[in-house]
Amino acid sequence: MKKEKGVLGGAALFFSGAAFAQIGDMPGGPGVNQLNLTRGVTRVASDLADLHWLLLVICALIFVGVFGVMIYSIVMHRKSKGAIPAKFHEHVGIEIAWTVIPFLIIIAMAVPATRAVVNMKDTSSPDLTVLATGYQWMWGYEYLDGPAQGVKFLARLSTPREQIEGNAPKSNTYLMETDNHLVVPVNKKVRVVLTANDVIHSWMVPDFGVKQDAMPGVLRDTWFRAEKAGIYRGQCAELCGKDHAFMPIVVEVMEQADYEKWAAEQQQAMQAAADDPTKTYELEELMTRGEKVYAGTCVACHQANGQGMPPTFPALAGNQTTVLAPMKGQIDIVLNGKPGTAMAPFRDLLNDVEIASVITYTRHAWGNDGKGPDPVVQPADVTAQR
Repeated sequence: MKKEKGVLGGAALFFSGAAFAQIGDMPGGPGVNQLNLTRGVTRVASDLADLHWLLLVICALIFVGVFGVMIYSIVMHRKSKGAIPAKFHEHVGIEIAWTVIPFLIIIAMAVPATRAVVNMKDTSSPDLTVLATGYQWMWGYEYLDGPAQGVKFLARLSTPREQIEGNAPKSNTYLMETDNHLVVPVNKKVRVVLTANDVIHSWMVPDFGVKQDAMPGVLRDTWFRAEKAGIYRGQCAELCGKDHAFMPIVVEVMEQADYEKWAAEQQQAMQAAADDPTKTYELEELMTRGEKVYAGTCVACHQANGQGMPPTFPALAGNQTTVLAPMKGQIDIVLNGKPGTAMAPFRDLLNDVEIASVITYTRHAWGNDGKGPDPVVQPADVTAQR
């Protein structure tokens, strides 16, 4: 029996080691077996790494000094060797020494720490300003100035559900890739203004040395200046609900010329894709658009099969009080949320066409088949209730 356990244990270690051997460092994210702070690609991140090592060295020296003296005293001045108690407790020199030395140690740590904090908080004179809004569970970005001014989009987790559910091999960017990247130019000071739509989130990118909370109804800001082009990854660092682990941050740093080209493309795409809320859409158009909106915005709570996770996230399939009832009630819930529940307002997150399409989709999917009194909801219906 012992031999069999040993064989099984060895096999388990072998296969686990083989699995880890196939996992590579995440591009722009943490490395395999990384135990320390990243040096990063900003001056702030580098300063934080230096400060970390400074504090670690000072604390190690204090540890060695204190325990060295203690162990030496225990061994060399024990009673069995005839040692007698010291009588220097009122020695002025020693009193001064153990007051001045800790003070100097604190100064040695406090000066660089204060300098780093002051630098981290200096968001003045940015080259580019971006508004980042935290949602359950995604990030929204809007460029407030520069060549991409007015461009805005949502950045949602793009890891396939098959990987999340364990039905496919996990990629090197597992849970750390989004469908849209925040794009910024290299060597430019980027100010990120942060807020939240529902609960407290936190915008954190380790390679930038940035971590700032995003709070509902409050504007806070942070900044970074990436010194190297590339893709850098972070995550929401504030527990914000069921899918907290599924709202990564991906920042793509480009050369100035590439950034300006990207900005021009985004401006053109935004104009081409502008929704017309006064248009009357066919059912097929609303269903196709609604399915995409549902997959990106609603599926985390109400699930792909519409069954939800009652009682926190109610089912939409066969729901007599919402999707099979007059449309005004459902439009109101989607627009304004439902106080006292996990249902957040989407009036600032989705436009009228998106809201109309996703409501129409829920009224036809999962066997609902448009059985309610308002099987098709048009954008004009949503506009009328805003």
